[in-house]
Amino acid sequence: MKYLFSAVLAFSFLSPAFAADKKSIVMIAGKPSHGPGQHEHNAGIQLLKKCLEQGVADQVDVKFHLNGEWPSQEELSAADTVVIYSDGGGGHPALQGDRLAQLDKEMKRGCGFLTLHYAVEPTIEKGGKEFIDWMGGCFEINWSVNPHWDANFKELPVHPISEGVKPFGTNDEWYFHMRFRPNMQGVTPILSDVAPDSTMSRPDGAHSGNPAVRESVKNKEKQHVAWACERADGGRGFGFTGGHYHKGWANNDQRKLVLNAILWTAKAKIPADGVPSTVTEDDMKANLDLKPGQGLPEKTKAK
Repeated sequence: MKYLFSAVLAFSFLSPAFAADKKSIVMIAGKPSHGPGQHEHNAGIQLLKKCLEQGVADQVDVKFHLNGEWPSQEELSAADTVVIYSDGGGGHPALQGDRLAQLDKEMKRGCGFLTLHYAVEPTIEKGGKEFIDWMGGCFEINWSVNPHWDANFKELPVHPISEGVKPFGTNDEWYFHMRFRPNMQGVTPILSDVAPDSTMSRPDGAHSGNPAVRESVKNKEKQHVAWACERADGGRGFGFTGGHYHKGWANNDQRKLVLNAILWTAKAKIPADGVPSTVTEDDMKANLDLKPGQGLPEKTKAK
């Protein structure tokens, strides 16, 4: 009995050390927007959380916030990476109040930073410089564009984020022509493809077209729609412009790539074949926002 008590006591001292080895992942979902199956920030974040805990539960401690709720300073100060999946522009959750300053404090100590879809877009006046510093690039109005198109990622770079990911293609609102650091310093393109001429079928506008991007597409230049960066402060960043459609997370390779990226930005070890996960039809339907067709009653016509 004495030996058993000693063993239990020893384990009780070791357990906190094991817990401390886990990487703290802080995930932030924006408020609902768009129609059913689109910009499903709340469902998407919870699905990615479930997949992380399914595949690498021993490595991560995942906390999440829904509907634009912001984590406490205490939680941010312990984060190994911050993941944001939300609308962008002036309504971006990271641009409200003093939140950029809060994040900057954590980035300077080497915290990771990862944004999904519209969340890659701050504003030029607020957040643009910081996002480029923290993750190597971002969407910039009158420079970047947001067409829907079929991207086919035939080749992937040799990078930890690509572990176990096979070439794949999907139709999505793949933003491209990002504003990157000068000379792509510290930036590694992860997903790239040549955008078809059809992406330039819209008139010029803040998000739809401009002379620079038209020239780039005309010249058949590869457009980078996901990228990784390493910072001088030791931190890591990742931007992923897909994710408009919730169904994209059912694609095993797209999902694995993003799960790998979350681990990489947190400086966690990525399994040799990438983060394993499976999703069911029920998983894909879980936590969808109440929109017409997804639980919210359709508006009745006046008689």
